[in-house]
Amino acid sequence: MHRTPAVTLSAVTIVAALGVAGCAHTAPPAASPNRQTSAVAAAPSGTPLPSPDALTGVISRLADTSIPAEQKVGLVQYATVDDQAVLTNFGEALKANGFVPLTVVATDLAWSSQPGNVLANVTLSTADPAVKPFTYPMEFAPIHDAWQLTQRTADQLLPLAGTPTTTPSS
Repeated sequence: MHRTPAVTLSAVTIVAALGVAGCAHTAPPAASPNRQTSAVAAAPSGTPLPSPDALTGVISRLADTSIPAEQKVGLVQYATVDDQAVLTNFGEALKANGFVPLTVVATDLAWSSQPGNVLANVTLSTADPAVKPFTYPMEFAPIHDAWQLTQRTADQLLPLAGTPTTTPSS
C-alpha cells in the first residue's frame, strides 16, 4: 500500500531551500540515504530516456502561477486535490524570491534504480544575476505518456509540514 501524504510547498520551505542554494548553487546537495544515486538502472526494454524538456516542463508547470492548482495535482506522484493550496505556494514562493521569469534546465539524465523512473539534476534560475541558481537532483516517474515529480523527490525538496509521518506497510 502506498502512503498518500499531502505535499506541502510552503513559502518558508522554498525560501529556506533557495537560501541554501545561494551558498552552493553549482553542486547538488548530497544524496540522502533514501536515494540511490550510484545504482543507476539500465533502460527499460530499450526505451530511450525522455527529453530534458519533458522533465523541465513538469517543474515549469508546477512553478507557473498562471496555471490553476487543480491542473498541477497530476504533476506530483500521489498528490491529491487536498494539495491544491500547497501546489499554489510553490510558484508563489519562487516568484517572491525573484525566480521570474523562471528558467528550468535538466542535465545528467539517467535511469533510476526504481524501474522506469528517471533521475536528473534540475537547475532553477533567472536572468537576474542577484538571484543565485538552485540545483537539485530530482526523480521523475512516467505516467501514461507524460512525467511527474516522484513523491520521494517532493518529500526531499518540499518537506512535509504538519502531516503525520507514517511508514508505508509492506
